[in-house]
Amino acid sequence: MQNYIPPYTISNKMLELVSEISEKIGKINSHRELESRPHLRRNNRIQSIHSSLKIEANSLSLSEVRDVINGHLVLGDQKEIQEVKNAYEAYEHIPDINPFSIIDLKKIHGIMTYRTVNESGVFRKGDEGVFSGDTCIFVAPPPQMVDNLMNDLFTWMKKSEGVVHPLILSAVFHYEFVFIHPFADGNGRMARLWHTAILYRWRNVFEYIPLESQIEKYQAEYYDAIAQCHVNGNSDNFIEFMLEMIWQILDEVIAQIRKSDSETSEYVKRILDVMEYDIPYTSNAIMQALGLRSKETLRKNYINPAIELGVIRMTLPDKPNSKNQRYVKQ
Repeated sequence: MQNYIPPYTISNKMLELVSEISEKIGKINSHRELESRPHLRRNNRIQSIHSSLKIEANSLSLSEVRDVINGHLVLGDQKEIQEVKNAYEAYEHIPDINPFSIIDLKKIHGIMTYRTVNESGVFRKGDEGVFSGDTCIFVAPPPQMVDNLMNDLFTWMKKSEGVVHPLILSAVFHYEFVFIHPFADGNGRMARLWHTAILYRWRNVFEYIPLESQIEKYQAEYYDAIAQCHVNGNSDNFIEFMLEMIWQILDEVIAQIRKSDSETSEYVKRILDVMEYDIPYTSNAIMQALGLRSKETLRKNYINPAIELGVIRMTLPDKPNSKNQRYVKQ
């Protein structure tokens, strides 16, 4: 029996977007723009996690998500807090994921849904539907079809590697995955993570491109594109939509890098060089590391500008002059 081949047609618009995206990625890669900015990489990773969870109705704010990831106490729904911890660990596995492996897919789903769902790391055993808010977009295939549909999808992906451009392949996978809806819960989070994992295999800069934040901004259009593809019987609309999302977010990342270049003084770069992530430092410890003698110089030239840029934070922001104040690189 011949394996299922996802239906789609390459349009001129898709080709133009693929070309322009490739050019933008080339510019970022050629100057190792993100590799030299760990604070931007970390902020983008946190943004990705917050946005992907927010799409699935997680109510934690960006700052709360950041605090959970940084190991700080957050008062909130324990399931939502666990979802943040799970997503962070899942995203940390991106470099190790084989996106063409169903075994890896189930393993990462187990991490993504740890202690939050009953069926974790296994395909669903019941019927499911895809909802946008309270509206059911469509009813997913029955559970007895999931194994064969997923095997067909991964077989197609393996055969298409090196033949279909990763920007197209990842979008086709994303749509087909959402259509099959293989898990009882966590399908949206997994679809977006796997999209990134496929693109990472092509260009590793995608590990820190917050594509999820762009999707969250256009969440209604995201679901509309999926629904239209169900009506049309192909993934063309969704491919074009996702390419446009990538095209747009790359502009934001490039602008982010330029802003970082223009605003990050040599003083801020120095303070970031002497601080490790997630370690609270006293002002005296930072002064010693920088070889400074004046606390006024430290505050005016180093700490205040770094806080304004969001690259370090105070542990006691409501008590800036407290003797127990510490500073953390983020």
